[in-house]
Amino acid sequence: MIRGPIRCRTRRWNAALAILGALGAASAALSGALSGALSAALLVPATAAAASTIDPEKLLNGQDDSAGRRVLRRERSRWVAALWSELPGWGEDRALEWWPALLRGCEKPMPGWSAICAQARAYKPGSDWDAMVWLMKHLQPYRVESPDGQRDGVATGYYEPELAARRQALGDFRVPLLAPPQDLAQRKPYDTRQQIESNAALSRLSLAWVQDPLDALVMQIQGSGRLRVTERDGRSRWVRLSFAAHNEQPYRSMGQWLIAQGELRATEASWPGIKDWGRRNPQRLKEAMWANPRYVFFREEPLPDLAVGPRGGQGVPLTPGRSIAVDKASIPYGTPVWLDTTEPLSTTPMRRLVMAQDTGAAIVGAVRADYFWGWGEAAETQAGRMKQPLRLWVLWPRNS
Repeated sequence: MIRGPIRCRTRRWNAALAILGALGAASAALSGALSGALSAALLVPATAAAASTIDPEKLLNGQDDSAGRRVLRRERSRWVAALWSELPGWGEDRALEWWPALLRGCEKPMPGWSAICAQARAYKPGSDWDAMVWLMKHLQPYRVESPDGQRDGVATGYYEPELAARRQALGDFRVPLLAPPQDLAQRKPYDTRQQIESNAALSRLSLAWVQDPLDALVMQIQGSGRLRVTERDGRSRWVRLSFAAHNEQPYRSMGQWLIAQGELRATEASWPGIKDWGRRNPQRLKEAMWANPRYVFFREEPLPDLAVGPRGGQGVPLTPGRSIAVDKASIPYGTPVWLDTTEPLSTTPMRRLVMAQDTGAAIVGAVRADYFWGWGEAAETQAGRMKQPLRLWVLWPRNS
């Protein structure tokens, strides 16, 4: 997914960043690497003059740490102002590929972002270089940490499943995907997964039927899915089922249950490994699935454009490779994020601009991200194998 560096320009960029990192708060202009001769003040922490553009009362009740760097606190994280030179791989990403995800996030700007989003919509970057210079002019990087200063976390992956489905329960298509029951809002928590799946009367709420109960489970875990539905008259078409509600029961990982039961080792508890276990142990599949009492209900949406992703928690379409799910108590929706992790089952660096545009029941903590791979077989493979070390930097408006 990560493209190559911006060749010679990147070398000049890295050299300039190294010099600026050594100079700290020096105000000398960048050398010719930045064609617009940006001030070095763009690359120093948000202290002194740079910090004066941030109103801590309007932002995040900031305070300075012992190193003089601005510290902004959120419910489950703290942000520490950083140098651009401290972002691993900064300058090597294809920022133009990320720009549409920024504009989609700006369709529903969060508090403090209206002015920046207006400028982003009016700006037309002609190159990756232009996009990154624009970011450096308008945003300040902050390293994301836990409240006690832990900088390292975990990156996982998710995707949008693509499944064959039927409108009727015919042949092998016997697993329903349900719309919310009418009494869902009045009963909290609602019935458990075991109770729902054992209640044949609820099948009247079925939007479609699929073949494999694990396919239905993965749709619920991912939060949406694309169905190639065969209608009652024999015609087929693509539709999307999106998250509508859940039963207010706690989420329990099937993989963790299988590890606790001694059925899988921790290194085997990826989604491909879980599916393989299910094929080999059909007699225990319900027991394993019912260990997770959480059950997700769906709503159906048309899918006229197969190139458009599902809507995430922010309410905007997700962009493959450029959207992540986060803990909203750590990073607000609509925030640009610099992600530093590795490719699935690899030590190959994976460093890029992404947008915080979704959340999930298992995405909890300060340095935590679920990376949206897209849809289709390749996305499923990458998402199912991804559990990598992670560091994050948020990019926040200098004037908020």
